[in-house]
Amino acid sequence: MILLRNSWARPALTAAFCALALAGCAGKKKTPKLAYEERPVELLYSTGADYMDRRLWNQAVEYFGEVERQHPYSEWARRSILMQAFAHYEGNNYPEAIADADRFIQLYPGNPTAAYAHYLKAICYFEQIVDVGRDQAATGQALDNLREVAQRYPATEYARDARVKIDMVNDQLAGKEMNIGRYYLRQGDTLAAINRFKGVVDRFQTTSHTPEALYRLVEGYLTIGLIDEAKKNGAVLGYNYPGDPWYADAYKLLTSSGLKPAVEPTGKGRRGVFRIPFRHDKDTTIKPPAAALAPPVQTTADATPAAKADASATGPAPVPAKKKRSIFHPF
Repeated sequence: MILLRNSWARPALTAAFCALALAGCAGKKKTPKLAYEERPVELLYSTGADYMDRRLWNQAVEYFGEVERQHPYSEWARRSILMQAFAHYEGNNYPEAIADADRFIQLYPGNPTAAYAHYLKAICYFEQIVDVGRDQAATGQALDNLREVAQRYPATEYARDARVKIDMVNDQLAGKEMNIGRYYLRQGDTLAAINRFKGVVDRFQTTSHTPEALYRLVEGYLTIGLIDEAKKNGAVLGYNYPGDPWYADAYKLLTSSGLKPAVEPTGKGRRGVFRIPFRHDKDTTIKPPAAALAPPVQTTADATPAAKADASATGPAPVPAKKKRSIFHPF
C-alpha cells in the first residue's frame, strides 16, 4: 500500500477515482426496473402471464419478479421462479434461465416440478451446442445435465426426451473427436490421430461416426505398418457395417495392400460430404405434467409454516387453463 504523506494528494486522488467511476457508469445502459407499487398477488401473476402470452419476455420477467419481491412466501412466488426461468429461456437468455432453474432446485429440491427445472436447465445447455469445429463446453454440460434428468426422474417424459438428446450429444462429442483426429492425419501425426479414433470406437460406438472411425483406424495402422491391427479393425467394420460406404473404402484399401477381407461390401450407398447439425425445436419439446402446472388457486402468504411446507411439496389442486400456451410452458 502506498502511504500519501502530502495532505493535498489525498483529495486529488479521491477526485480522480470518482471521475473514473462516473466515466465507467456513463457507458453502461441502465435497465428500467418496474417501480415498486404494492399490488394484489393475483394481479401481478396474471399480468406476467399475459405478457408471456404476448411473447413479451422481459416484461413478464419483471412482473414475476415482483411476485417474488412482494409475496415471497406464497405459492405464487414459488411458481414465479419457474415462470421467470421459462421467460428467460424463450428470450434466449440462457444464463439467466439456468440461474433461475438452479435457484428453484436449491429452494425446492423435493417439489414435483423440480424435474421440470432440471430439464429446462439441461435444454438451455443443449441449445448452446455449436458445430464441432468450436469449443464443446456447453456440450459437456448438456450431457451431464441430461444424464441427471434421466437418472433422477427415469419414469418421466423428461427422462425419455433426455435419453434421446443424450444420443445426439454423444454424436456431437464423437464428431468433435473425429474432427481433431482428421486434423492430426492432415498434419502427419498418425499416432495422435489413431488415439482419437480409438476413443470414438471405445466411448461412442453407438454413434454415426463409428464406421468412419474404424476406417480411419484401418488407414492409420496401414500407414505405420501395423498390419494385424488394420486387419482386425477392418474385420470389425465389415462385420458390423457390411453395407456402409466406409467399409467399401476400407475393403478397397485392404485389398490394394494384399489383405483382402473375408466379408465383401454389400452396400452401394454414397457418403455425404456434409453432416447437417441438429437443431432443437422449442415447439416440439415435451409438455410438463398437467397436474404440476396449474396456477395456484389462492395465495398461501398468510398460511402457517406447516401449511406452506405442505403446499410446497404437493402444490394446489389443478384448474383448467384459460389460454393455450407453448407446449414447453411450465404452467
